[in-house]
Amino acid sequence: QVQLVESGGGLVQAGGSLRLSCAGSGLTFSRYNLGWFRQAPGKEREFVASIAYSSGTTYYGDSVKGRFTISKDNAKNTLVLQMNSLQPEGTAVYYCAADQFVSRMEHWTGGMDFWGQGTQVTVSS
Repeated sequence: QVQLVESGGGLVQAGGSLRLSCAGSGLTFSRYNLGWFRQAPGKEREFVASIAYSSGTTYYGDSVKGRFTISKDNAKNTLVLQMNSLQPEGTAVYYCAADQFVSRMEHWTGGMDFWGQGTQVTVSS
């Protein structure tokens, strides 16, 4: 049974930092493209960042470029999102996702092989 479990969310003041983790079980991270998405109340799901398993190339949404960093540890089956300079518009539930075939997640509107349950990030002004 595949599971993706996010952690590290919480409440932070604007300008602060948070580090999200996504622990995977039942799948081999080195064989999956991995990504982070977020969804704020009343808004559509938004692409945040992804990392392609074959090349290690990283991709970022325009709103987070230069502030967020995605990385992974294949040995630990862990995906990490380091978020710096957080702003109130970053308040959302953050989800990690894994897919064997979708390497360019930023424009993908279809499903993913696996999703985590999400972790809440709240940024106060």
